[in-house]
Amino acid sequence: MTAESAFLTFTGLHHRPGEPLLLPNAWDHASAAALAARGFPAIATTSLAVAAAVGLPDGEAATREHTVRLALTLGSGPYLLSVDAEDGFSEDPDEVAELARELWAGGAVGINLEDGLCPAGRHAAKIAAVKAAVPGLFVNARTDTYWAGDGDEKDTLRRLDAYQEAGADGVFVPGVDDPERIAALVRHTDVPLNVLYSPAGPTFDRLADLGVRRVSLGSLLYRRALGAALDAVADISAGRAPSGTTPSYADVAALERSVSVSRSANSTG
Repeated sequence: MTAESAFLTFTGLHHRPGEPLLLPNAWDHASAAALAARGFPAIATTSLAVAAAVGLPDGEAATREHTVRLALTLGSGPYLLSVDAEDGFSEDPDEVAELARELWAGGAVGINLEDGLCPAGRHAAKIAAVKAAVPGLFVNARTDTYWAGDGDEKDTLRRLDAYQEAGADGVFVPGVDDPERIAALVRHTDVPLNVLYSPAGPTFDRLADLGVRRVSLGSLLYRRALGAALDAVADISAGRAPSGTTPSYADVAALERSVSVSRSANSTG
């Protein structure tokens, strides 16, 4: 698949009325391969897992190197890759654009950029710089008005307007879970709206009915995996066999071999 066709395919997954893109977030080679084997056409990374894996804080621009390394690891996989790049790891739009070039060269088709409640104009400048540098990279512009702020509606809409005007291909409002507010955001935006799935919020089907076009899982799968490990240890120490799904050694080895074959095919094709 050419870079242009990958962008068009990924964009198309956001424009299926009533069928949002369910985007699971992987944290390493094996998790991405396992999700791809389950048929997910697109996979994202999660910044929390990248940071936690190396003992660094999330959301503080400390993991640029590790984010790029993971993107390079996953970029040749048999799926469309979107990279969670925090705020671009810089306040300089040109430096964020350079990051976008690196991710694009490594095989990513999308990037998620969060504003961290910085001035809307600053984040819009980053978005514009990325789209100017790599027009074929799908920019999902995230605002943290609900995630880290008080959910101010006027501020949210103002930010979404600025990000769309700057060229964002999609907008992301994590933390909003009220159906009426979600529906209002859908009506307001001209590009696909992305929300973060929450077990305590609307179901996937309900989000589809509301007009959401992309549903991210964020760090949920990673946190569930950690929880499953703790549950398994507790079961074993209590004399019980661990419950839940446990891929065999051979299953995981087969996943790695399948990705290696895909990489080899891409390098020769």
